[in-house]
Order: sequence, then structure tokens, then C-alpha cells
Amino acid sequence: MKGKVIKSTGSWYNVLAEDGLVYPCRLRGKFKIKGLKVTNPVAVGDKVVVEMEEGEEGTGVITEIEARENYIIRKSTHKKHHGHIIATNIDQAVLVATLVYPKTSLGFIDRFLVSADSFRIPALILFNKKDLLEAEHQQYQQELIAMYSSIGYTCMELSAFDSADIEKVKAQLQDKTSLFSGHSGVGKSTLLNQIEPSLEQKTSEVSSFANKGVHTTTYAEMFGIGQETFIIDTPGIKELGLMDINEGELSHYFPEMRDLLGECKFHNCTHTHEPGCAVMDAVEEGRVAGSRYYSYLSMLENDDSHR
Repeated sequence: MKGKVIKSTGSWYNVLAEDGLVYPCRLRGKFKIKGLKVTNPVAVGDKVVVEMEEGEEGTGVITEIEARENYIIRKSTHKKHHGHIIATNIDQAVLVATLVYPKTSLGFIDRFLVSADSFRIPALILFNKKDLLEAEHQQYQQELIAMYSSIGYTCMELSAFDSADIEKVKAQLQDKTSLFSGHSGVGKSTLLNQIEPSLEQKTSEVSSFANKGVHTTTYAEMFGIGQETFIIDTPGIKELGLMDINEGELSHYFPEMRDLLGECKFHNCTHTHEPGCAVMDAVEEGRVAGSRYYSYLSMLENDDSHR
């Protein structure tokens, strides 16, 4: 029978089958995905074919992984030159960000957006903890929302404890499979518990010593919160190393740079030093935000310090 992987714990996978039941399943043999070096051959969101094991009580074997519509991947933290697929078959990627307690860097936001854009996955940025912002931060947040909105990203500011805000977020999730991500401590689990109290996701206080959250989600997991509405919760991601994007195509995943395609003097312009570069001119004139251009340069250099 067919099903959807809703949880992966390394060697076992929980599969939501067509009959509405969840079965623990393992992989048959080794799966290699052509052209993709990954530490996890099966990921949450994968559509799979399962055979029930004879003599075993309610366990199955995954015999086939169906073609993926898309996926979000990051560099493996353990295996060099390998990726780790966070989730697959996603309708939208939701990033929970905060400007205080802890601060989400613009570099991290931009890496997340590039990862989503490389598969044409619409992205939604939720700026959480608006109730904790002082006037100076409130103004800065408005400027960021204006900047990201102007290049086509949906942005919302909210407090996880404001019921009106929660209803607005729910409306954005309706009838979609949404990947939720963000640094530890941004209030992702609290937010998900408010959206669907039955989830009972573990939450933890932000450590005041390092101003960073404590990891509370261990594995990516999918939850159904309606007939066709699913949320994929992911572990708090410290960094997001980009995979499978070469330097020649990186600017294609910045919408404001993509709009300038073909306008540079040289067709193979890297937008770093060439004369007659339309992107560098746009940065100079303020049509491309300096922070976004800085993120672009950082990704080109693949410099860990900017993640």
C-alpha cells in the first residue's frame, strides 16, 4: 500500500498509510538517490510504497520512494560533501524569525529563502515576539518586512500569544503542507502549540547566558491539523549550508537579481567586480538592499561565519 512518511527517527519511519493508520516501517536494503549524496535516503514528506512484514505485528518495509516534487536540503553536519534532506513535497516553507531573544541573522533568513527559491517553494516569514520589541526594533522590523515584501515574500509579524495573530497564520496554512523552521528559541514550538494545542510540542526557555534556545525538537515530524492541512516541524537549525547550487546560478534565486538577468555587460557576470554590472549598480542606487547583496557575497564565499 501507499503512504506518506510523517516521522523519521534514523532507522525507523512512521508512515501514514491510505487506510488512515500509522505504521512503523524500515527500509529494504540500501536506497541510493541518483545524483544526490545524502545522509538520509528517506525524509519526512516522502510518498512511499510499503509492504507489511509477515509474522510481525503491524510493521512494514518501505520498498519504493515515489518521485519528489521538491525538497529542502542542508549540508550534513556530520558527513562532508553530503546533504541532509529536511523534508520533501512541500507547498510552502515557513521561517519563524525573531529580532530579539534570540536574534535571527539576515544571512540565515536569506539562505533559507534561497533554499526554498531553488525549488520554487513559496516562502513565508513569520516575525515572532512582536510583543517584546522596543520602538527601535519595531521600526527595524517594519523596514525588513517592507524590504522582503517588495521582492515578493509574504511576511507577518505576530505574537504567539495573540489569538488574532494565530488565526491569520492558520489562514496561511489552510490546505497546504507547510515546513516550519527557524533557530532554536524563536518560539516555533510555542507557536505550533497555539495553532494546534493537541500537538503538545516541547518548549524551552531561551538561555539568557548565550541568548540562544535549547534544542527541543529532535527529528522532523509531520502533523495533520486538518483534512488537507499538514505541518512539518523541524529541529532548530543552527546553520543552513547550501547544497547543489553553483555560483553561476546563485543570483537566480534572489528575485531582485533575477529581475536584472541579461542586463549586465557580460553574460557570465558574477556581480562581484565586473564593469557594467546591473546588480552592483542596483545596490549602489538602493534598488537592491545592501543586506541582501552582502548575503549573496557570503554565500558565494561559503563562509561559515555568516550563517
